[in-house]
Amino acid sequence: MAGPDAMIRYSVLSLTLLIQIARGQVSYSIPEELIKGSMVGNIAQDLGLDLQRLKSGKARIFTRDSTQYIELNRNTGLLLIREKMDRESLCAKTTPCALHLQMILENPMELYTITIEITDINDNAPSFQKKDFRFEISESAVAGAGFMLGRAFDPDVGSNALQSYSLKPSEQFRLGLHNQADGSKNVEMILQRPLDRETQSSFTLLLEAFDGGDPVLSGTVQIHITVLDINDNAPVFMQKVYKTTITENAPKGTVLTVVSASDADEGSNSVVTYYISDTMDSNVADVFLVKEQTGELILNGHVDFEKVSHFELNIQAKDQGGLLNACKVIIAVLDINDNSPSIQILSSSHSIPEDSKSGTVVAMLNVDDLDSGVNGQVQCIINENIPFAITSQSSFFSLQTEQELDREREAEYNISVICTDEGVPALSSNVSLRLQISDVNDNAPVFEKSHYEACVLENNTPGLSIVTVIATSDADWNQNARVSYILEDSTVNGVSVSSYVSVQPDSGLITAVRSFDYEQLKDFHFWVKAQDGSAPPLSSNVTVKIIIQDQNDNAPQVLYPVQTGASVVAEIVPRAADVGYLVTKVVAVDVDSGQNAWLSYKLQKATDRALFEVGLQNGEIRTVRQVTDKDAVKQKLTVVVEDNGQPSRSAVVFINVAVADSFPEMLSELTDFTHEKQYDDNLTFYLVLALAAVSFLFITCMVVIISVKIYRWRQSRFLYQSSLPVIPYYPPHYADTGVTGTLPHGYNYEVCMTTDSRKSDCKFSTLGGQNVLVVERSFAETMQHTIKEDKDRSLLSSFLKQMRRFVLTWIKRT
Repeated sequence: MAGPDAMIRYSVLSLTLLIQIARGQVSYSIPEELIKGSMVGNIAQDLGLDLQRLKSGKARIFTRDSTQYIELNRNTGLLLIREKMDRESLCAKTTPCALHLQMILENPMELYTITIEITDINDNAPSFQKKDFRFEISESAVAGAGFMLGRAFDPDVGSNALQSYSLKPSEQFRLGLHNQADGSKNVEMILQRPLDRETQSSFTLLLEAFDGGDPVLSGTVQIHITVLDINDNAPVFMQKVYKTTITENAPKGTVLTVVSASDADEGSNSVVTYYISDTMDSNVADVFLVKEQTGELILNGHVDFEKVSHFELNIQAKDQGGLLNACKVIIAVLDINDNSPSIQILSSSHSIPEDSKSGTVVAMLNVDDLDSGVNGQVQCIINENIPFAITSQSSFFSLQTEQELDREREAEYNISVICTDEGVPALSSNVSLRLQISDVNDNAPVFEKSHYEACVLENNTPGLSIVTVIATSDADWNQNARVSYILEDSTVNGVSVSSYVSVQPDSGLITAVRSFDYEQLKDFHFWVKAQDGSAPPLSSNVTVKIIIQDQNDNAPQVLYPVQTGASVVAEIVPRAADVGYLVTKVVAVDVDSGQNAWLSYKLQKATDRALFEVGLQNGEIRTVRQVTDKDAVKQKLTVVVEDNGQPSRSAVVFINVAVADSFPEMLSELTDFTHEKQYDDNLTFYLVLALAAVSFLFITCMVVIISVKIYRWRQSRFLYQSSLPVIPYYPPHYADTGVTGTLPHGYNYEVCMTTDSRKSDCKFSTLGGQNVLVVERSFAETMQHTIKEDKDRSLLSSFLKQMRRFVLTWIKRT
């Protein structure tokens, strides 16, 4: 080898990469002698595979040879040189020289064929097997006589192989090249002019062989020629070509054939010896030998059909005068069935699910038989009565399901694969595979009830256990039989149900997340899903209804009469009222339900308890006796409204009743009611401070109040000009339905009084069928001022109550 490093660098730089992809096949071409770690190609890119697929599929390279020259980097998808390759060692003179590999992927199983052609580089110079050649040539040799020379041997192929010879000096001899059937050339030294021993008894020539590489490499050998006295007949073989056969594994010493040559000379010049001439295959000399005296060709080594199927060698016959001739012997090696099939498991599954479809591949096998012909043809079978079949594609066999599997019937299979060739006698091999059938989740959990219903008292504590839903698992196994409970996503009043209840995944216990309020939510329903542990899971749903039970957590609310801190409105009872006269009716409600909302009315305190009574069920205040002149004009009643809850809750309402026949008398007592109230001068200041927390609503309220005051001021101006003010007004003609009834009378008064008199007589007049009370102007202004002040305070008090109710509601919801 001359300059191998330079040749390798040159070949790498001039590398032309050829890639062909068709039906899962890819081919590469690389030069020999690439260093370890060199890239062959990007198999992931060339096959259109994702790098993640190489990792998940546990991609690997399979080769039939024991030496791994190529390796796969799963992270980059690159094929790399693992061991330096010498094309001459791998393929000798065979072209093209290629490695045939397979890439195996799992999950699912896939097979890709990779062909890597190893191209030759000029890393070997031509060489001769002998250090020199020696010839004894008779001086009688005529011009044109030929002398066979040993051929040079160059392991390279193609243009890098042996191309030409040169002989120096060339005055006496020249070279002749003869093409052979196998593509080689026999080198012959041809005498150009007759020899004259007396002039020159010996010659030394230089034979040089050249290859076609770049740069050109060469090898030389010296030729020593001794000129002999006349021997003018060369040996002649009986046949130019001998053909014979031998079976592989034939014993050493077997005679293949006998070559024979005769020499017409006499004496020592007719004695012929035989020997094997130099060949391109250096191993031939180790496998065969020829007896020099008899010409018997004998087996001296081991022949293997799987390695070499035939041999060609040249046998030379030489007489004592140095004349020689050659013949060719072709030896065909006959194959015998000496190799049993080789079974390799490329990939196998240890378990498959029971719902696998028919045709699911569970194992891939590579079966090789190194024999040829029928001896290398292999058939594989499996044991009977199992739901599997084996199919073949070239030397690759697939074990796959043939029908549906049932884990409950058979949980495991021991599969024996027997591969037999068709030789005589037949040879076989077998391998056993164990396959487990994994469970498949084919039954969804089932709830014990079609629906669940539970009751819970309102105002419960968060975390309260409400009800437990139970679903039974199926006959599946292990994880498939494990049940977990999930709260299905839904909304209750626009809010996610998960903010109301939660479900424990393992037990199915439903617990409250918040405290419930019956007045806001009386019942709701949602869905609970029972799901097993398989992937994908099976599940079933059940409806759960939660009923909120009422508690007595709300006191009665009085709707009528309206209670305000500055109210001077009084109910009027004429002194002529009969027994059972309806004074007024207390109207109250309770937002609770059931018996918690059943209200009863009691007269707790009264100026004269013997004068009035309250209806227990309807809240009607009636007189229980005839009103007399001795009864006080001013009557104060305290009525308690109580619900029927446990414990009960109540509300108190204060009612002013004026017992009077004349309006001035009533007005006097009405004024006394007013003066009994003690007002706080700083009330407005504290109201402003309270309203500052909700400034926006406060400003809105103030705007409304100012608008109302302006409107009433304008009304007062109108009343002042007309001198007909109207004072406390009770809505006329209210119907008494027995449920929400009030006084069935309507009173309109026109009051006429003297200036600055608070107790003047008044007269009643009828205008258009209505009673009118005429009032003096200054008294009217005083009454209007009092009424408007009361109404303003009533409006502010009502607004504050609404604000308090809004804030409490907002706190509960948040």
